[in-house]
Amino acid sequence: MSEVTVRALSADDWEEYRAIRLEALRDAPDAFSSSLDEEAAYDEAFWRLRMDRSARLLAELDGERVGVVSVGTAAEPGVSELFGMWVPSQRRGAGIAWRLTDAAARWTRRQGGRGLQLWVSTDNGRAVAFFSSYGFRPTDERRPMVGDDDVEELAMILPIGDDPGWVPTSSL
Repeated sequence: MSEVTVRALSADDWEEYRAIRLEALRDAPDAFSSSLDEEAAYDEAFWRLRMDRSARLLAELDGERVGVVSVGTAAEPGVSELFGMWVPSQRRGAGIAWRLTDAAARWTRRQGGRGLQLWVSTDNGRAVAFFSSYGFRPTDERRPMVGDDDVEELAMILPIGDDPGWVPTSSL
């Protein structure tokens, strides 16, 4: 039986990241703050710059791309931000998001981070439940969703390291 593997993409993998990002925008256009048309028009220089700004983690199964997530720097020192997670609709519920989240947590730990944060729509009960089951805790932070002021996002945090009770100072 094959196993899902997750690997970090390098700047030279920009075309691979572009392909899965555009696939994500086709499959779930309402899940992201930009559009397929907008991102399809970006040139190589843009995609290379994007690759340098954050870690891009790609999930694969038997050579097929089956998910992606990005990990960047959050506003709080020592905290990474998980964003842009996508798993194809026909692959959801198969443990791929768990593997991607696990890889993001390990990446944060290797960077010396104290926490991994994400923003999730309060309307997305499935995502809130998933991240809660992984160990993320809701914070008091809320913000309007980019591009839709009628939808609210919730910040969730996963402590990384030796202090399971750690919370970012912005949540105090």
